[in-house]
Amino acid sequence: MEWKNVGFWLATGLAATTTQQAAAETAADSSAEIIVSGVRPGALLQETETGSRLGLTALETPASVAQIDGDAIRARGDLDIMSAVTRAPGVTTSANPGNGGTALSLRGFSGQGSVLQLVDGVRLFPVAGTITFPTDPWNVERIELLNGPASVLYGQGALGGAVNIITRSPNAERTEFDAEAGYGSQDSWRAAAGVGGPLGEMLSYRIDASYRASDGYVDRGHSKSLALSGALRFRPSDSFTLTLRNDYGNQRPMEYFGTPLIDGALVKDNQRRNYNVADASLHYRDNRTTLTADWTVADGITLSNAAYRLTSKRLFKNLESYFYNDDTGLINRMDNLGIFHDQTQYGDQATIRISKPIAGLKNDLVVGFDANLIKLTYSNDFGSDPQEDAVDPFDFDPGLFYDTQGIAPRYRTRTNEYSVFAEDRLALTDQLSVVAGIRHERDKVQRWNIVYNPDGSISEVNAFPNGATNRKFRNTTWRIGGVYQPTSNISLYGQYSTGVDPLGTLTTFTTNATQFAFTNATGDQVEGGIKAMFLDGKGSATLAAYRIVKKKLVAQQTPTSPIEQIGQRSAKGVEASVTLQLTDRFGIDANGTVLDANFDDFISGGTSYTGNTPPNVPEVAANLSVYWAPIDALRANASLRYVGRSFSDNANSHRVPGYAVVDAGLTYAFTPNLAANLRVYNLFDKDYATTTYNDEQWILGRPRSIDISVTAHF
Repeated sequence: MEWKNVGFWLATGLAATTTQQAAAETAADSSAEIIVSGVRPGALLQETETGSRLGLTALETPASVAQIDGDAIRARGDLDIMSAVTRAPGVTTSANPGNGGTALSLRGFSGQGSVLQLVDGVRLFPVAGTITFPTDPWNVERIELLNGPASVLYGQGALGGAVNIITRSPNAERTEFDAEAGYGSQDSWRAAAGVGGPLGEMLSYRIDASYRASDGYVDRGHSKSLALSGALRFRPSDSFTLTLRNDYGNQRPMEYFGTPLIDGALVKDNQRRNYNVADASLHYRDNRTTLTADWTVADGITLSNAAYRLTSKRLFKNLESYFYNDDTGLINRMDNLGIFHDQTQYGDQATIRISKPIAGLKNDLVVGFDANLIKLTYSNDFGSDPQEDAVDPFDFDPGLFYDTQGIAPRYRTRTNEYSVFAEDRLALTDQLSVVAGIRHERDKVQRWNIVYNPDGSISEVNAFPNGATNRKFRNTTWRIGGVYQPTSNISLYGQYSTGVDPLGTLTTFTTNATQFAFTNATGDQVEGGIKAMFLDGKGSATLAAYRIVKKKLVAQQTPTSPIEQIGQRSAKGVEASVTLQLTDRFGIDANGTVLDANFDDFISGGTSYTGNTPPNVPEVAANLSVYWAPIDALRANASLRYVGRSFSDNANSHRVPGYAVVDAGLTYAFTPNLAANLRVYNLFDKDYATTTYNDEQWILGRPRSIDISVTAHF
C-alpha cells in the first residue's frame, strides 16, 4: 500500500526532542519505507532561531540549544506546552496557578524572572511572575531552547535560559489538512483541526483551532480551553514576504491550588480533594496580533521587522492557602485573594543581517533593536476582611469566596523597554569560528496608585518615593564564544556570557523606598561542550558543562538591619543528550542533567541560608523515549520522565520527593490518511508532586489516565 504524507502522525514520533535525528518523512512506496527511510539531516544541522539571530546551526552555535518538533509533540500526545518543553535536557516545571501554569526551572534557576519565554522570537513580559500565553501545542511548529544566559539576545530575565515557541506558518506549495479528536479519563475530550495552503501565486494561509475540556483529577476540577490562530502570507517576489497572523487563547484551568500534606505526608484519602471554594475562578484570555516583514535587499543583506500587540486579561478569585493543623486535625484555609490583570504589550523588533566577507574571511553580522510599551492595570481585593476557616480533611463544604471590598483597580503601570543589539560570526578558517554578541537595554517604569476618595471620586497618585516619578534600569550584556569543528559532524565549543535578572518584574516593580535604589541582579556563565553526529547521520549526541553565578541578591543581615544587595547564588552542572535510530524500525532519545545549585552567600532576616539549595530547583532530571515500529502500520512508543527531589523553602526544611513517570502509546494506521491512537499517561499510577504552592501544599500530577483519539492528515 502507498503511504504518502503520513509522517505527520506516524514517522514523526522519531523526531527530535533535543539535538536529535528526525524520523522518516514522505514519498515512499510502502508504509515500512515511510517509517524507516528518508532520514533527514538531524537537528544539529538545522538552523536555530533561538540560539543565535545569525541563522546558525546547532553545530555552529557556541551554546546549548535544543529543538522539539511540533509533530513529535502531537504524535507523543503531550497535551500542553509545559509537558512538551520538559522533554528537553535540563528543563523541569515549577508551574502553579499563581504563575499561570507556565514557570520553568533551568540550570539551577526558576520562574519567569530567570527563564525567559518567547513566542516567535518576541519576549513576553510577566505580571507578578505570571504568563498565560501561548495556550496549546496544536499550532506549534517547534519549540527551541537556549540553555544558559540569554540576556544578550533577548534582554533581562533570562539567566537560566530562554524558551521560544515557534508557531505554524502557511504552506505556499500545497494545501494541507490536519485534524484530531480524542476522549479519555476524567471525561477529558478534545478536538483540533488545521488547514493551510496557497491562495494563488502570491498568497498563502494557515488556520488552526483547538478545544479541550476535562472534569479534572480533583474534586470540582473542570477545565476548558480554546485556541484559535490564523496567518496570511503575502509573497509578491522571492525577495519579499509579509505575514499577518493572530493568535487567541481562552483558558479556564483547574481551580486547584494544591493538596495539603497531613502530618507531613501525602495521604491517599485526600489526594483528590480540592480545598478551594466552590465559586473559585481562574480565567485567562490572551490575544496576539503580529505583522512580520522579511526583505532581501541585496545579495547577503536581509531586513526583518516584526510589529506586534498582545493583550492579556487574567482573573484569579480563589481561597489559595491550606495547611494541616496538628492540634485540631483539621485543614486551615486562608488567603482569599481576588486579582485581575489587564495588560497590553505593544512592540517592534527589527534586524538587518549582512553576510559579507571581511578580509577574505566569511562573516555574518546582525544589528537590530527592540522597543516595547507595556500598559498594566492591576486590580485586587487585598483590603477585604480575611477569610479563614478550618475544615475536615476528607469531608467538608467548600463554601463560597468571601470579599468585603471587591476586585477593583488599585494601581497601573507603564513600562518602556528599548534595546539595541549586535551579533557577529567570523569564520577564521573552515574549522574555527568566533561568535560574539552585545546588547544594551534601557527600561523605564512608571506607577500610579488609584485612590477612591470619600466623595466617590477616583484619582491617581504617583507611587514612587522621594519625589521620583519613574525608575530606570540600564544594562549591557555580552557573550563571546568559539567553535572548532575537526570534522563536519563534530563541534567543540566554549563560551563566556553575562546576564541580567530583575529582582521582581518590571511591570509590577516595587515602590518600597528601601529597595527603590536597587539595580537588577547580574550574572555570568562559563560553558564548554561537544556536539557530534555519527552512524551516517543516524545518531547524534551533545555534552555540556557549565557554571553560572548570580550576584546582587537582596539580603538582610539581621531582622533590624537594612536590606542590602549583597547576596550570591550559583549553579554548576552537566547536561547530555543522545539520539539513536538503531535500526530502520527502532529509535531511542535520551537526555539528562546533574547539577549543584547553592546559595553561596545569602542571609535573610538574620537567618543564613548559605550552602542550601534554592527552592523549586531539582538537581537531577532525565528523559528517555523509545520508538518501535514492529510492522508497517503500527508504531509503539514509551517515555520515561525522571525528576529528582527539590525543596520548597530556602531553609531546605520542606523536601519534595523526586518521581519517575512512564507514558506509553500505540498508533495504528487504517489508511494512508487515517490513524487511531491509544495513549496511557502515568502508566504505573505514580503519586507525585510536580511542584508546590506553599511549603506543604503540593501540586499533584495526573493519575493514570487512558486516552484514545483519531488523527487525520490530507
